[in-house]
Amino acid sequence: MPNLVCRGVRGAITVEENSKSQILLATRQMLALMMRQNSIQATDLASAIFTVTKDLDAEFPAVAARQLGWIDVPLMCGYEISVEGSLPLCIRVLLHWNTDVAQDKIHHVYLRDAAALRPDLCKLPPLDDAELEAWIAENLQS
Repeated sequence: MPNLVCRGVRGAITVEENSKSQILLATRQMLALMMRQNSIQATDLASAIFTVTKDLDAEFPAVAARQLGWIDVPLMCGYEISVEGSLPLCIRVLLHWNTDVAQDKIHHVYLRDAAALRPDLCKLPPLDDAELEAWIAENLQS
């Protein structure tokens, strides 16, 4: 039997403006890509912590997780520390995932301008919004 442990999976994405629609779309796409890249099932998530920069207050990013069917996953939102010169309009997440996947096999997801936060982890092709939305519709509850 595999040895399950709780692993952290990081993600970040930026939006162009502080709007409910952009926050939900970007968060939903980031989470879906994290799930797809790591074969994560919502039932294996212990919890998720979202942070946003202070310039984002139009919607809670956790709402996007609920849109994906994460009904039983404990979720929390907060503000990222404001450091002078830090990346604006950024949504971050830390998933706590019960898995037998080794730490060095986890794929963290940094999209759009957030790729600058961890260029060492950004080996993904450009995001195809339409293809990802089709995958979400086919694979996840909405």
